[in-house]
Amino acid sequence: MVNPPIRLLIAASGTGGHLFPAIALAEKLPEYNIEWLGVPNRLETQLVPGTYPLNTVAVEGFQQGLSLGSIRIFWKLMAAILEVRRILKQGKFQGVFTTGGYIAGPAVIAARSLGLPVVFHESNALPGKVTRFFGPWCNAVAIGFDVTAQYLPRTKTVCVGTPVRSQFLDQESDNTLDLPIPDGVPLIVVFGGSQGAVAVNKLVRQSADALFETGAYIVHLTGDNDPDINSLQHPQYIALPFYHNMAALLRRANLAISRSGAGSLTELAVCGTPAILIPYPFAAEDHQSYNAEVFTKARAALSFKQSDLTPEIFTTQILNLLQSPAELAMMGKQSKAIAVPDSADKLATLVREVLMTGSRL
Repeated sequence: MVNPPIRLLIAASGTGGHLFPAIALAEKLPEYNIEWLGVPNRLETQLVPGTYPLNTVAVEGFQQGLSLGSIRIFWKLMAAILEVRRILKQGKFQGVFTTGGYIAGPAVIAARSLGLPVVFHESNALPGKVTRFFGPWCNAVAIGFDVTAQYLPRTKTVCVGTPVRSQFLDQESDNTLDLPIPDGVPLIVVFGGSQGAVAVNKLVRQSADALFETGAYIVHLTGDNDPDINSLQHPQYIALPFYHNMAALLRRANLAISRSGAGSLTELAVCGTPAILIPYPFAAEDHQSYNAEVFTKARAALSFKQSDLTPEIFTTQILNLLQSPAELAMMGKQSKAIAVPDSADKLATLVREVLMTGSRL
């Protein structure tokens, strides 16, 4: 008699940084019966349906201090926990995987209250409050960077890197760009993660003329919240909200300019793309600066505080790198050394082991 497939609930919500590693893991577990847990009106409602059944619960993060708002959020959390318990019991799930964020709290609490194993993945160098609080509740916490373990002393951690989308690993994938960029010209790719980066976008446009004079082309992925997306017009400038073949674009780039979310950094590392990093200054606990520090210590990137960058400083740093191909080559080599190309396989192995034994590693 053939055993029915293991049923796994994946709780991943919000941004590409939470969703793409979870999707990459799911693709490595074809023998599992997987459903998704998310939040209404977030990115998962666009990426998940059609591939995995999507369950949603209303939940949000707590604010500082006690207020009527925090009391309301607490009751929403309680309702979400009960709803996730219902989903887990009704669906006869055998375990939960989560990548953190608001959805992780009710997912972990509900699963553990039912005695189900939980694997947590933390992609940032500095683990978030949710990870630090719930990590000890989980059977294992997979981490993206070795340095993360020092912030989780009471938690069983396993460093597996951070999974990336399959397009970044497919050696046979099409690296042809459907963009009007001549062969041999320097290419600068600017992106701010799945939500864009308006302040970085402004800096790039202020520096663009000096960069065009070198013959460089700029592909500027602005996100969909930039009010000035059409403000700069130039034959060497291509502005798009998003681009579908990010792997090919980063492989072609001579230099990337980026925020330092863990997902973006993982993609840069796998592609071996040298970068100037501008950590998002309002990220929780300044965690993007900790991510960037991993790359700067490895000499894979330069990093600057947004508040320290004037258009003049920004332009000078880019021009210095474009005029130093040996430096760019070294940075690209060091970036690739950080990558864990088989991260999704390692994470899938960990999930299988935890769900098979149902115990802490």
